[in-house]
Amino acid sequence: MPTPPPSVPQRRLARQARQKFVEGICAGLPEVDKTVLDFLSQLMSQTGTQREMHSRRDAWQLYQQHHTDWIARTDRSLREALAPHISTTRGTQMGGGHFELLSDDVVENKIAASRMALTITEQVSHQLDTVRLRTQSLEGQELDSNDILRPEAVCLIAVEQWVESGLPRTDLLTVVGPLQRELANLLQKQYQAVNVFYVEQGITPQNDLRSRVRRTEGGAVANRDSGASGLASQALTQTREAMAAGRAAPPRQGQPQGMAPVFATGMTPLSRARQRAQGVMGQLRRLLTQPATGFDLVNAPPASAALAHALTAHRVQADTYYSGVATLIEDYSPAAVVQLAGAVRERSTELKKKASTAGEKAIIEVVALMFQSILAEDRIPPAVRVWFARLQVPVLRVALAEPEFFSNIAHPARQLIDRMGACVMGFDATSINGSALEAEIRRVVQVIEQYPETGRRVFQLVYDEFEKFLSKFLTEKQATSRLVSVAQQVEQRETLAIQYTIELRTMLRDMPVRDEIREFLFKTWAEVLALSAVRDGPQHADTITFKRTAADLVWAASAKPHRSDRALVIQSLPGLLQRLRQGLALMGIAAAAQDAQIKVLTDTLADAFLSKTASIPQAHIEAMAKRLANLEDFIGDATLGDMPLNADNIEMMLGIDASSIHVIADNGAPVDEAMVAWAQELQRGTWFTLDHNGSSAQVQYAWQSQRKQLHLFAATDGSSYLIQLRRLAAYLQSGLLVPQDEEGLTLRATRDALAKLDANPERLLG
Repeated sequence: MPTPPPSVPQRRLARQARQKFVEGICAGLPEVDKTVLDFLSQLMSQTGTQREMHSRRDAWQLYQQHHTDWIARTDRSLREALAPHISTTRGTQMGGGHFELLSDDVVENKIAASRMALTITEQVSHQLDTVRLRTQSLEGQELDSNDILRPEAVCLIAVEQWVESGLPRTDLLTVVGPLQRELANLLQKQYQAVNVFYVEQGITPQNDLRSRVRRTEGGAVANRDSGASGLASQALTQTREAMAAGRAAPPRQGQPQGMAPVFATGMTPLSRARQRAQGVMGQLRRLLTQPATGFDLVNAPPASAALAHALTAHRVQADTYYSGVATLIEDYSPAAVVQLAGAVRERSTELKKKASTAGEKAIIEVVALMFQSILAEDRIPPAVRVWFARLQVPVLRVALAEPEFFSNIAHPARQLIDRMGACVMGFDATSINGSALEAEIRRVVQVIEQYPETGRRVFQLVYDEFEKFLSKFLTEKQATSRLVSVAQQVEQRETLAIQYTIELRTMLRDMPVRDEIREFLFKTWAEVLALSAVRDGPQHADTITFKRTAADLVWAASAKPHRSDRALVIQSLPGLLQRLRQGLALMGIAAAAQDAQIKVLTDTLADAFLSKTASIPQAHIEAMAKRLANLEDFIGDATLGDMPLNADNIEMMLGIDASSIHVIADNGAPVDEAMVAWAQELQRGTWFTLDHNGSSAQVQYAWQSQRKQLHLFAATDGSSYLIQLRRLAAYLQSGLLVPQDEEGLTLRATRDALAKLDANPERLLG
């Protein structure tokens, strides 16, 4: 029997819902604009190559010029999309059933919008599905593919108007991360507002027979309400289909590389990892939001009384409960680890019996399976695993109270576990037992146990404290600390030398200065200024004197047609030469080499003394001196691709034997800029396998310099590897430096939990 057409009041409610949705998005566009502008401003201040810095500056300037137009166009297009039968560039079919060939721009817009929508949909899927079903119950049909309620329609408008307003599509790719995050937050709020509106109007989702029945892969029909087994299997089956489309997880360790899903070209390794993580988290959300669980990923109900009491009792008994297990763990035996996992499983079963809702049972089971995976990770020293085990109940508390734990890979609880796991995976049992790292992990867990009601706040607090601890712990050895100090000074000196050279070139661009003087200032005196600034400070009296010496040298080397000027040169020359020698001595230049340099300069000064050409006006010299005195106010960041970094320099500055220090300087090897960005985002404490000069070593990422140009890795045998940025990117790109744990502890645990539920779905609610 055909479905009767919807009544006029029903259609009116659907129109009002769309209008509320669009008005809410339009009201949030200024915040989207601010997010993009702030991101571009921060990006412009970061270190990079000259090409990158120019590109970032151009992107920022273009956005400053066109962002108002983009927001206005997007606002207008969103409102126009409310009107029926709107014709836009998104349409492909023309009248008479003929199809129009799409231009490259239209296709590129669709691709960019689709990628954004894919990420956004993962975050808003629950609220979106509810809006879709309620709207469908009003209109009697599924939402059209171009319906403004769909994320892809909103994204396409944003992308189209970006291009129409004169902004390059390449700049859109630069800001796509923060843009899609802000759009996802905005759409999530508006879907919630629409659902509230529908509830106020008494609209409930359609619940006919077709929505209760699913079809299995073999073609048989199964009831969706047949229990946890069918529901969990359905969610997992849907996710496997998504994985086949290349949106989900990578192969597990040991799986052939050819089995990995195919991703869009042009993505960085970091963005691919994040996309894979989104696929796994999306799979988990779909599982937990099945009708049988009744789990709401937005508004979590308070835990039932019996479960809340059990959780409180566990906190009181935690020390007693785990003390026996901790004693067994001290022997590092596999049997002890198995017993620890069994004890954790036991506690989960007890808590599950106290749960009174399907949602609580599902959450307890998923968290229990995640911690089973974590405790089975044999790269975590056994003595540390007991502390991870004690986090199960605090994490369960957070998961029950904050559904975001299941949708956000950056939740503080997940981040903390990932960081602690990544830092301990390179140590064996004997080296970490009793160490400062083990003590810090113990302290972190105990703090979390002491404040069970504070949720994510306590996880965020101890996560920040753990990061501060790592910055000291990884460089606390005396030799490492000295190396870090020297490397930081090297970077500062070379950065300043490059920037001083750039500024000197700029100042002398239009001045009649002889080549010998230019070469001396650019190649030698810029180094003197930089070294003095690092050693004593840019406003130290000696540094100020050296800056003034540069201006005096330029004036002295210019033509002197007037007798009074020649007299001043003769009078000031001894002091000028003395200051030049003082600067050369600071650089460690020997007396004989100083004499050679000074002779070139004095010969040039003598020629200028007799020259009849135009002189440099004194006002120009004073302006140069004033700018030099405050040179640091005019300079920005610079890359250190030409930095003369080598083991001999490091050994000389350290004053120790540097045989255990491997200096890997830039060598001009071609490298993708995406890999450079990845190198700059490495996290301290992470373990890698390094293949250097044919030898393989397990190294821990210990430190990066302030401008992220120098990076230090420490091996367990006491050796260190100091690597410059672009060489580090080249090692990552070529596979000479490979992270030992690419996806993180909690993501892998989530994947393992889903695999177990796929094999045994009855356990979800059983």
